[in-house]
Amino acid sequence: MKKISTLIYLIFLLSIGSYQANAAEKTELLKIDWSFNGLFGKFDRGSLQRGYQVYSEVCASCHSMKYLSYRNLSEKGGPEFSVEQAKAIASSFEVTDGPNEDGDMFTRPAKLSDKFVMPYENKKAAQAANGGAYPPDMSVLAKARSGGADYLYSLLLGYETPPSGVKLDDGVYYNKYMYGNNIKMAKPLDDDLVEYSDGTTASEEQMAKDVVTFLMWAAEPHLESRHKMGFKAIVYLIILTILVYLSMKKIWSRVETEV
Repeated sequence: MKKISTLIYLIFLLSIGSYQANAAEKTELLKIDWSFNGLFGKFDRGSLQRGYQVYSEVCASCHSMKYLSYRNLSEKGGPEFSVEQAKAIASSFEVTDGPNEDGDMFTRPAKLSDKFVMPYENKKAAQAANGGAYPPDMSVLAKARSGGADYLYSLLLGYETPPSGVKLDDGVYYNKYMYGNNIKMAKPLDDDLVEYSDGTTASEEQMAKDVVTFLMWAAEPHLESRHKMGFKAIVYLIILTILVYLSMKKIWSRVETEV
């Protein structure tokens, strides 16, 4: 009898967990009109630059972007900071280099060719600093998550007080867009958390939109060039189709005349 009761209790716990996961999956994501969507989509330069500011001031202390170099910040199709601005950004970080002539490693200001500085030396250090959780690298996060930009935007704005009866462990927070509704990352954004250099009001929604735009570019740095190439291909196919149609029409008109 005791074994049966234990089995029923376990089934009940699994059912609750499954219900919470399904509830999170069925929650409709917040949707906004992203500038980069569609065939003619382009990144908003101002939003990309503000997004980098949010990443560097809020996210970079925990999340790496190991596939990005500082030179990418000045490249066409991205935030398009000037080369001097990108150099200034890079030089504000220190990287380990070497060995020097004496065989010793040394630190120096980062250069454009350097990768973004990692917040932790290794995975174990990252987990130790975050209660056992490993903050994911953000380089391709926007493409690695189902829902893409809409999911990340919703997640950043989805923190709520847990419903009545829902208990969370220490260091765990309630987010209605997270699978299972539990997330170990504390609420990262609040109004006026950063001061935008361009004077834009740093509302929670604006910061979420900007940083997600930046993350989308990081995951797809060649999006604009692909859109341009796709448009040219469509125009080429339309012109080719018209030429083929006119050629076939002319050929068949001759055949009909001869007949």
